[in-house]
Amino acid sequence: MRQGDNISKDVLLKLTPCMHRVIIPLYIPEETEYYKDSFDVFSMCLESLHKTSYTKLKISVVSNGCSAGINSKLLELQQQGLIDELIIEREAIGKINSLLKVLRTVEEPFITITDGDVLFLNGWEDKVFEVFEAFPKAGMVSPVPVFRTHFRLTSNIWVRYLFNKRLYFREVNNQNALTKFANSIGWSRLDEKWKDTILTLQGKQDVTAVVGCSHFVGTYKRDIFKYLPKVNSNYKLGGNSEFLYTDKPVIDAGGYRLATYDNYAYHMGNTIESWMLETYNALDIIEHKMPLKNNNDFLLKDNLIMKLARFLFEKLLYFKPFKRYLLKKKGLTTKQIENFIS
Repeated sequence: MRQGDNISKDVLLKLTPCMHRVIIPLYIPEETEYYKDSFDVFSMCLESLHKTSYTKLKISVVSNGCSAGINSKLLELQQQGLIDELIIEREAIGKINSLLKVLRTVEEPFITITDGDVLFLNGWEDKVFEVFEAFPKAGMVSPVPVFRTHFRLTSNIWVRYLFNKRLYFREVNNQNALTKFANSIGWSRLDEKWKDTILTLQGKQDVTAVVGCSHFVGTYKRDIFKYLPKVNSNYKLGGNSEFLYTDKPVIDAGGYRLATYDNYAYHMGNTIESWMLETYNALDIIEHKMPLKNNNDFLLKDNLIMKLARFLFEKLLYFKPFKRYLLKKKGLTTKQIENFIS
C-alpha cells in the first residue's frame, strides 16, 4: 500500500546544462586473445576525453553484450563520475542498435559518436567546433583526417564548390598521423602516394577542413538524427548499418561531411603500443568551460535541383575522363591523378 506523497511529483527537471554528449558503444565479450587489451584501450579513450575536452560534456557508454567482469568495471567508472549514462545490454544487440539507445532521446545540440579505441588529443574539441563555426553547412566533423575520402558521400560539396578555388588539393598536414591510422587498421606501411595530398575546403576566417571523413569518430549536429531510419539495424557490425544510420543522415539533412585539417585523435586498435602510452601520459588536463556559440540551426535539406545535380555528379564519376578532369582542375599532377584512379 502506498503511504504519503511522492516528493518528486510535479517537480520540474533541473539538469546540468550541457551542449555536447559523447556516445561510446562497447563490445568486450571476454578479456583474452583478441580482446585482452580492449578494456585498457577503452580506459585510455575515456580518460583522454576527460583530460582534453574543454566543454562540460556528458558521456554515455552502452555495454553491448560485454562480459560480467567488464560490466562490473564499467559500474565502477560510473561511480567515479567518469561515465554519466551507462546502459547495460546482456545480449549483444549490435553497434548501431547500441547507439540508438541514446540517439533517439539525446537533447544535446552536438553529439560525438566514437569507437572505444580512440585516443583523443589536446585541441580536438576546439578544432572540431572551429570547423562547425567556419562551415555552417557542416553536419559531421571528425578530428581524424584519413586518406581518399574526397568522393565518399561528398557530392554536395563538389557540386557547390566545383568552380571555386576553396575546394582544392593541398599538402597533407600530418603525414605521420596518417601512417599511424594505416597501422591501426592492419597496414604495415603507407606508401607516399596515399599521403602526399588531400582534398580540402577553405571556410570562414581561413579555416581549412578536409573533405570527407571516416565514421569511427565524428561529431554531429543533433538535427542530423531526425533522418534516422525508423527501425533498428539487422547487423551486429558492418553491412550497410553505419552508412544508413551515421553517414546517410548527414547528406539527407543537407550537411557536409568534413574532418579537421590536422590530426587530433588516434585510432588505437585492440593492442596498446608504447607510443600510445607516451602520447596519453603527455596529455594536458584542460579546464572545462561551455562553448561560446550554439550554431546548430543552419542545416536545410537540399532542394530538388541540388538533389538532381548530386545524382548527375555521382553518375559522371563512373567515367574516368570526367574524374581525371576534376582531379586536374583541383590541383593534382598527372602522376598523382594516375595514383588516384588506378
